[in-house]
Amino acid sequence: MNGVNDNRAAKNANFDTNQMRRRIVIVTYDGVNSLDVSGPSSVFARANELAPASYEILHASPTGEKVCTQSGIVFADLAELCALTRPIDTIMVAGGGEKALRKVIAEGRLTTWLNEMASSTRRLGSVCTGAFILAAAGLLNNHRAVTHWASCAALEDNFPDVDVQPDALFIIENGIFTSAGVSASIDVSLALVEQDLGCEIAKEIAKSMVLFLRRSGGQSQYSNTLIAQMRVGAELSGLLSWIADNLTLDLSVPKLAVKAGMSERTFIRKFTAETDQTPAAYVRTLRLETARHFLETTRWPVKRVAQMAGFGSVDGLERAIQKRLKTSPSAIRNAYGVKR
Repeated sequence: MNGVNDNRAAKNANFDTNQMRRRIVIVTYDGVNSLDVSGPSSVFARANELAPASYEILHASPTGEKVCTQSGIVFADLAELCALTRPIDTIMVAGGGEKALRKVIAEGRLTTWLNEMASSTRRLGSVCTGAFILAAAGLLNNHRAVTHWASCAALEDNFPDVDVQPDALFIIENGIFTSAGVSASIDVSLALVEQDLGCEIAKEIAKSMVLFLRRSGGQSQYSNTLIAQMRVGAELSGLLSWIADNLTLDLSVPKLAVKAGMSERTFIRKFTAETDQTPAAYVRTLRLETARHFLETTRWPVKRVAQMAGFGSVDGLERAIQKRLKTSPSAIRNAYGVKR
């Protein structure tokens, strides 16, 4: 693997972006997630509108035959991987379901092709669970990598030589990139465009697609409350909705237990069992997510954001954001907030 990295580094150093359009190959297969393909494709296509002829976007499959996606959409007019002889700038392997991943890995065509192309391709990476294909090809050994939050443990268990970073939205290092869930495919694509064409083009793409150029924090913050809402039974589902609508109230365990009609001990045990987090931890996370949303979508003073999210004081909000997101309210607003 060191030889592959050295060759890629040399190619990066010698690559003249003015010599040719950057050829982007997005790899599909039966059972692929259609959004893992269409999301990045839309980013690069928009880049071409803003900076004409920047990218040549190709969609390929191991055999060149049409593929049926998880959602039933069929992709046709695909290139066959082994027929791609011209220089390739970036290879992006889309994610898919477990059955689809196991099948395409077992067939071997894709992993073999990735290994053959690794030393001559400037950038190579994956979207979501496409990281399993890269890992099976040995391309993530001794690399930091991420995949969808629900699959990080499986990636770590099956490929112990991969340094899995469960909370990252995406990672780009030494010509290798991986990303988390479907929406993170757009995050990493914007980052790649920013590398190639600069920040202003990437910002314009993000603006036109109603996206953030860079999201704060990691993917765990986007999944914790969602997981909780999916896990709970009918007895607690109404309470979670009520909590979200009443963040400015006293949401201590005694108050929530009364609202749920349970003893404190029973409430803590049941809530923790069903959501895999304590009531206090759930409330803290939901308040933080709400504060971040207000910072990014309103022009409210930080004091009002803190109050409306249930923190009570600016100091409490600042401490929570620093501890969990390693940033500050002003930094979030400056980077992602609405402009005056």
